[in-house]
Amino acid sequence: MAYIRVWIHYVWSTKNREPYLNKDIRQVIFKHIKENAENKNIYMDFINGHKDHVHSLVSLKPGQTIDKVMQLIKGESSYWVNKNRLIKSKLEWQDEYFAVSVGESQVKDVREYIRNQEIHHKKKTFQQEYNEFIEKYGFPLKG
Repeated sequence: MAYIRVWIHYVWSTKNREPYLNKDIRQVIFKHIKENAENKNIYMDFINGHKDHVHSLVSLKPGQTIDKVMQLIKGESSYWVNKNRLIKSKLEWQDEYFAVSVGESQVKDVREYIRNQEIHHKKKTFQQEYNEFIEKYGFPLKG
């Protein structure tokens, strides 16, 4: 048996960063995403976000890839939201996303960062957060 613990911090946004995830609906959507992940044998430790984006902390299991986990989470959740007409418009997720590894010693801090999204975004926009991720992790700038 393989013993594997690989933590990934995912961040993704609504298409065109539309603010569809209002306070009333986002917890319903996040609860569904976490339950769906569990049904697909994806260990999602924590999920939260704000009006136009989502953060989650996932521990990959043997055979799971970063890309496949994100595909399963985003695809099913947008289908479910639209099927159940939870928002007036059609929910679509942006194709791009961030995924960065998290060391075991950083898990608690990342979990707190995800938990405090609403407080965090009183001081900082998602665009500012996005730019910080680009710089902090050395991702190439779009262009």
